Amino acid sequence: MYRIEIKDLIEWKNSSNRKPLILKGARQVGKTWLLKEFGKTQFKKFAYINFEDNERMKNLFSTDYDIKRIITGLQIESGTDIDSSNTLIIFDEVQEVPRALTSLKYFCENAPQYFIAAAGSLLGIALHPETSFPVGKVEFYSLYPLSFIEFAALVEDTNIVKPLKDFDTVLFTSFKSKYIDLLKQYYFVGGMPEAVNKFIEKKDYAAVQKIHKNLLLSYEQDFSKHAPGEIVPRIRQLWHSISAQLAKENRKFIFSLVKKGSRAKDFEIAMQWLLDAGLIYKINRVSKPGIPLSAYQDTSAFKLYMLDIGLLSAISGLELKTLLEGSRIFEEFKGALTEQFVLQQLISSKIIEPFYWSSEKGSSEVDFVFQIASEVFPLEVKASENLQAKSLKSYYQKYMPKHSLRTSMSDFRKEEWLVNLPLYLINMLCDFLKNL
Repeated sequence: MYRIEIKDLIEWKNSSNRKPLILKGARQVGKTWLLKEFGKTQFKKFAYINFEDNERMKNLFSTDYDIKRIITGLQIESGTDIDSSNTLIIFDEVQEVPRALTSLKYFCENAPQYFIAAAGSLLGIALHPETSFPVGKVEFYSLYPLSFIEFAALVEDTNIVKPLKDFDTVLFTSFKSKYIDLLKQYYFVGGMPEAVNKFIEKKDYAAVQKIHKNLLLSYEQDFSKHAPGEIVPRIRQLWHSISAQLAKENRKFIFSLVKKGSRAKDFEIAMQWLLDAGLIYKINRVSKPGIPLSAYQDTSAFKLYMLDIGLLSAISGLELKTLLEGSRIFEEFKGALTEQFVLQQLISSKIIEPFYWSSEKGSSEVDFVFQIASEVFPLEVKASENLQAKSLKSYYQKYMPKHSLRTSMSDFRKEEWLVNLPLYLINMLCDFLKNL
């Protein structure tokens, strides 16, 4: 498996003002694998320390932050001689020992020569208010499920993504049936590494479905294990409401649909817990496409999406036969899967912070708007070949953006006021916009 984030980690390694690194992300997105792969390929050796249920490490960090003593303890625990010039030190599940998290400050200040990368699910780091967090003394990187472009390269080979990366319109249009087949597979398999590996190994959708169910079960077990007991039922209720609310025509999240008569204050803590765990994405509405875009967000109106499209397919009960029925999979749940797909690819870019726009009366809505430099781009998502873009046209006539975007099952084309990108090209959006 290859993850694009390896390039970011190499840049971190070569940086002259490097700080200890924290790799954030939900459980099971591949943080541990990525750091070990980084250690194997970019260092002479790596020292791996797992802090989960590790009393020895709790004791090691319980007294002081003497770096020499700590390094000795880490060498004993990992069985690796740590050389600051060629060894990557990996702290896994670092949130389980809050003082180990705090120690990163002292490594930064007193021993910056060491290469330290810590992996921690948001699910623990946010839940230790007693921790003295090393603000300004660490660098954060985020890891998400595999993007479509990573998935395609693994399921087929790297040649399949070359026309997309080169933006060779003739070549990728010629092979569009291949990309559409890969899209169908991705909609069902998603980007969770375990599910992708199983699919590559066996091409067995039932086996993938079983992995999805186990992942969903493990997340629910995490609710009980890590969240305060009094909010666990509300976390579960909200978690199971997301797929149903995405299936609505208007995907705005409504708390009263989670539980009849409930209000925002009843579920705000539960929602924040899921956000901190990295299990959901929250996209706020903007009232107008001003600069900066974040200044115009309406935090009371938002949509919630799941971590991964494969998990959304699983929790929604998507049937295997849907894969075989033409373009039906793209239109399932009134296009909710396609909107989830696009949102997931936008977020994985780590450049785009998406919002959505709707008119004050709610008569028009653009699925995503985002800002790059000093330009705001509207992006409408279409799950089929029906390309009537009434809301986008309304937005265009009201605000006259320099560029308007649509992504759909249709081929690439550039019209007078609109650019249509095929869904399979959405990972290349940022590169495309640089040359627009």
